Amino acid sequence: MRPETPEHNGPLRQGLSTGACATAASVAAARALLAGVEERCVSIRLPRGQEPAMTIEDLAVTGVAATAGVIKDAGDDPDATHGARLWVRLELGSEPGVRFHAGEGVGTVTRSGLPIAVGEAAINPVPRRLIAEHLDSIAADTAYEGGFDVTVGIDDGEAIAQRTMNPKLGILGGLSVLGTTGIVRPFSCSAFIASIHQSVDVANANGLTHIAGCTGGTSETFARSYFGLEEGAIVEMGDMFGALLKYLKKYPLPRVTLASGFGKLSKFAAGEPDTHSQRCAIDFDFLADQALAAGAGADLAEWIRNANTSIEALEACQQAGVPLGDRMAGLGLARMRDYLPGEHHLTVCSVSRQGELTGFAEEVA
Repeated sequence: MRPETPEHNGPLRQGLSTGACATAASVAAARALLAGVEERCVSIRLPRGQEPAMTIEDLAVTGVAATAGVIKDAGDDPDATHGARLWVRLELGSEPGVRFHAGEGVGTVTRSGLPIAVGEAAINPVPRRLIAEHLDSIAADTAYEGGFDVTVGIDDGEAIAQRTMNPKLGILGGLSVLGTTGIVRPFSCSAFIASIHQSVDVANANGLTHIAGCTGGTSETFARSYFGLEEGAIVEMGDMFGALLKYLKKYPLPRVTLASGFGKLSKFAAGEPDTHSQRCAIDFDFLADQALAAGAGADLAEWIRNANTSIEALEACQQAGVPLGDRMAGLGLARMRDYLPGEHHLTVCSVSRQGELTGFAEEVA
């Protein structure tokens, strides 16, 4: 799950993707091998024209191979790989072309539906193209006519990957080398949204008919048990309700379930596509109005307007026999239908911190 985001004063600092880091390390290794130049700072050209400079760590040449490392700097983005050392081993080969391999800490694709073929290193298409373009340029400058074997690794990558969605996506053994622009924009959630999209792609490619978007570990466990879903059917959406549903509108599945804690569900039901605490707060007036609509008396509704947490409001309604959880699930279902107006079987579950069902709504188009 994404960590809670801290407060920042002033502008947020952008960072560089793992793909950009791998490109810089590849350039340093290639120049050392082909030009005999051992550079400690390397500039690369990104897809949109930026030319960042990166410090090279531990450059070493041994015969027809060279290794170089770069420390990943994600700027002010809460990125799991921030501060990790990414390294490249570049080996010259007689066969033309650029071949990619997974080193220690970089995963291997084991399921279809991802942009990389099964069995290949989890190095995404744009980083592959960026690395190949830079290596081809250096080869042309040095009149080198052979090829390159590029092995990319990330220190502690297998452990770090357990904090990402890679295991669920079928990327095993480590992290992915990512990036479409080379730039990491703070709190853009681009990597997280990309992982949501990949989860849907994998589900579709593997013929699944029912997926569950879940806000956290408790709701994941609930959905897996309640609906009998396999691992690949669980999509960790976190706060990104809208990102999941927008993608499903373009790449639909027959049945979609949302399993969420009550607080996040209430935000989504109120119209918020991103329920993160920095984006929006619990609307207690909205909760009170919905409690009234579900049969609460005026005194209870007024108490809810002054409650400290959404869970307090839910529990007060439960004690009074007011089905606020079901009411919120129904409103969430209506929001889902706004995104997915076609023939989808939709379900919404509100799940307590103890993993119990506190609200339910379902509709088959």
